[in-house]
Amino acid sequence: MKNQQNKLIDKIDWTLVLLLFLFFIVSSVSIYSAQTDNQYGANFVKSQAMWYIIGAGVIGFSLLFDPSQYRKLSWILYGFGIMLLLGLIVLPHCQQGCIVAERNGAASWYQIPKLGLIQPSEFMKIFLILTLSNIIASHHEKNTIKTAKTDFYLLLKIGIASLLPIGLVLHNDLGTSLVMMAIASGLILISGITWKIIVPLYASVISIGGTILYLVVFAPDLLKKYLGVKAYQFSRIYIWLDPSIDPEGDGYHLIRAMTAIGSGEITGKGFLGKEVYLPERHTDFVFSIVAEEFGFVGASVVICLFFVLIYHLTKTALQTKDPFNSYVCAGIICMIAFHVFENIGMSIQVLPITGIPLPFISYGGSSLMGNMLAIGLIFSIRFYHREYMFSSDN
Repeated sequence: MKNQQNKLIDKIDWTLVLLLFLFFIVSSVSIYSAQTDNQYGANFVKSQAMWYIIGAGVIGFSLLFDPSQYRKLSWILYGFGIMLLLGLIVLPHCQQGCIVAERNGAASWYQIPKLGLIQPSEFMKIFLILTLSNIIASHHEKNTIKTAKTDFYLLLKIGIASLLPIGLVLHNDLGTSLVMMAIASGLILISGITWKIIVPLYASVISIGGTILYLVVFAPDLLKKYLGVKAYQFSRIYIWLDPSIDPEGDGYHLIRAMTAIGSGEITGKGFLGKEVYLPERHTDFVFSIVAEEFGFVGASVVICLFFVLIYHLTKTALQTKDPFNSYVCAGIICMIAFHVFENIGMSIQVLPITGIPLPFISYGGSSLMGNMLAIGLIFSIRFYHREYMFSSDN
């Protein structure tokens, strides 16, 4: 019995456990510091700790299923996620008292009693990763002889499966829809589709993106009329290009975030030593707390933590013997990497503000649960890795 317990303990990915613990420490310190401005009535550190505990439970629950079971459930989870996203559009929404809660003109949350706001798009990202990984793995199993026709058919299947949730999320949440695009793009790149298809495809996407950016700046009325893009989404582009056009309005957060980050210099002002006031900095702009109080050194340590996490996930993708597992790992890498790049980039005006949180550090139950579910899949892949390594199928 003792030997069996030791074998189970050895299967746990303790490196990943350590990384999550370090992220929890960074998150708690940053959120605690954000609360010293007395701008909040709630204790977000306590709430974040609770979400981490629930997240640990999610990871533990994830270990009950092996990756092959997740593959079988992928389409069921995908359909469930689509239903939740459709509910955000169909059900009535308001500021308070409705099932669907509206914040800043966006109806992206369900109001759950005693739990608060739950954002289904955070979980849809994980369901999309599972579904696309299943699509790619199943396609290659059925089409052992690779041709341009089979590659195009695979691309079509990935595109259809991705565009549906992206279109539903784009209605309320541009940032999350961009994350889903990043996930789909990353999986397309490693799916084995020939570059003769990928290069023209991505060149077209870049051209379309450049055209849309041009229209946002010079002809926004066309996008409002034909694509239904909302005015607040335009303002983020304008503020990104020049935050000084509205320093007391939409540009306020960006100006204050850059001021805080720059004022931290090399070693920062010390814990609780922040001087730059920035509302709601415990969520999307949590990186500004790290940079101001711990400077370039502290910010670099946080970025290095994400590099170590991504390296570890990449190593897992390379070590696993099952293609489906590798695609799942790749999708999660794309998701986390895009989140980190976009969140830190928007804080220093490299990228537009999209409201994307910093994974494992920003306060938010839905975001953290979505990330914990993703990490739970990695734990499952690592936990059952030995079975795949010695199975007769390999």
